[in-house]
Amino acid sequence: MEYKRGRYSWLLRPILIIFDLLVINVLAFYFFNFNQSSLYYFDIEILNNKHFLYVVYSIFFWMISTSLLRFYEVYRYTSSINIISLIIKQFLAFGIIVYAFIGAFRSIDTPAFTTLKYLLLSFLFISTAKLVSYYILKSYRSFLKGNVRRVVIIGKGEGAQELKQLFTKRKELGYTIKATFANTDSKSYTGNISDSFQFLSNDKSIDEIYCAIDELTEKQVNDYVKYAEINHCNIKFIPRSSKLLTNRLKTDYYNYLPVLSMPEVTLNNDFNKFIKRIFDVVFSSLIIIFILSWLVPLLFIVIKLESKGPLFYKHTRNGINYKEFTCYKFRSLKTNKTIAGTYITQNDKRVTKIGKFLRKTSLDEFPQFYNVLKGDMSVVGPRPHMLSYTDDYSKKIDKYNFIFRHNVKPGVTGLAQVKGYRGEIKNDEDIINRIKYDNFYIENWSLVLDIRIIFQTMINVFKGQKEAY
Repeated sequence: MEYKRGRYSWLLRPILIIFDLLVINVLAFYFFNFNQSSLYYFDIEILNNKHFLYVVYSIFFWMISTSLLRFYEVYRYTSSINIISLIIKQFLAFGIIVYAFIGAFRSIDTPAFTTLKYLLLSFLFISTAKLVSYYILKSYRSFLKGNVRRVVIIGKGEGAQELKQLFTKRKELGYTIKATFANTDSKSYTGNISDSFQFLSNDKSIDEIYCAIDELTEKQVNDYVKYAEINHCNIKFIPRSSKLLTNRLKTDYYNYLPVLSMPEVTLNNDFNKFIKRIFDVVFSSLIIIFILSWLVPLLFIVIKLESKGPLFYKHTRNGINYKEFTCYKFRSLKTNKTIAGTYITQNDKRVTKIGKFLRKTSLDEFPQFYNVLKGDMSVVGPRPHMLSYTDDYSKKIDKYNFIFRHNVKPGVTGLAQVKGYRGEIKNDEDIINRIKYDNFYIENWSLVLDIRIIFQTMINVFKGQKEAY
């Protein structure tokens, strides 16, 4: 997620929006003759105030069109050419909107040329305000050293070097390089990559971290992502120039240099997170009250009678943004000792008799509804991996796709699981397909999809899956 940091610059966007809406509506009162017009298709008394109708219409469709065209998404690295391109696109879109409104009336006494003058004058004011604010901010950064972003650059590759030069030479962009780290003997760097974690733990003022992702191990990527999440700073990735860009991550261009960052996926916008959280709380509460309330004491007796050890097996897993959490399962092994890097295999001698039944029916996963209620997991999402597997899997999967998978909360069940990609990883194809289905779920999330996956999981519990052992 993109964190907004700064003192007052965030106010510029709402100020420009209000200014633009005032311009298009005040000038409309001056140019258009609303008083003598009547609706072409409707004859409703309440709609006779055509100016009021135009105000509501213009505000609604202005906000819709600017959102679709990303008219207000102008950043410090956005070029003036891109801003002019945005203005032209919005002019054409709003022109169609205005002419459509006039076409819905029979007798608005406004020639087409007058409407064009209205549009041109409106966009003259809007463009001037947009460009003036853009260049004032640039001057403020260049000469007054204000509105700066404190950054750290990790890596020594061509992309990292180009970014370092860009931030150093282009003062108007407002980036101050606090430190650079790379695994090299060169004295031009603050230290090696391992030193960067000590630096970041001591300096909490960093706004953005830029990582040459191909120079990092999966664990290092995990640590940077977790640091950024905890300290509310932005993390961005610099790809190799020879590498094809992925559509999994958001791509911005800093003077033709591509920089990747975590996208704001549909599942993570505030409204959808609220809906999914309500669903998770309600569903997990029902499971805990009506199933676990009697299943836990029953299994406590059965599991204890067969083998020594605790009722629950607790293990650490990676959650959203690689955040570690304690995940719960009913114990299904004779020993609670985990051998790093191994899954339970078919006919594994460690599995108890009751454990075989629990694993076959997936009942061993039910304590994870406590994790859902706590907020560490969702009912549906990518299945969480053990920490010992994360680094191994990342070597077989494109890092960009693997990072994307950790952009949402893990789930008790998931699309990959109901499709049969669960449990033991026998070959590279198993983990590749698991990540493929996980990313498909993230990109195409809906509450209906969640419900379908839950129903399919229930069917699989009764039918059994050959991969469940």
